[in-house]
Amino acid sequence: MTPEQRLELEEKVIKMLRTVYDPEIPVDIYSLGLVYKIDIDDDANLTIDMTMTAPNCPMADFIVDDARIKLESIDGLKSVSINIVFEPEWNQDMMSEEAKLELGFL
Repeated sequence: MTPEQRLELEEKVIKMLRTVYDPEIPVDIYSLGLVYKIDIDDDANLTIDMTMTAPNCPMADFIVDDARIKLESIDGLKSVSINIVFEPEWNQDMMSEEAKLELGFL
């Protein structure tokens, strides 16, 4: 995989992640800062490390399933693996400026 192909796939991944929402928050998971790592290996296998706004998030399974289904629809990816991590612990400072504005934090 060329660096250009990897970059193009990463852009598609980010665009798709921006369509995944926590049903309780009107902001996508990428803008919320819940995605910690996006890694695409040379064989086009995608690994994502992400977190939830709280360790006991009742919508965690829904969010991960939604993300996985959407990411698996991207042409060019061979596989999708999503890891839920809680280090570092998520906080509001990880949100994008637009997310903070949308939620009234600015």
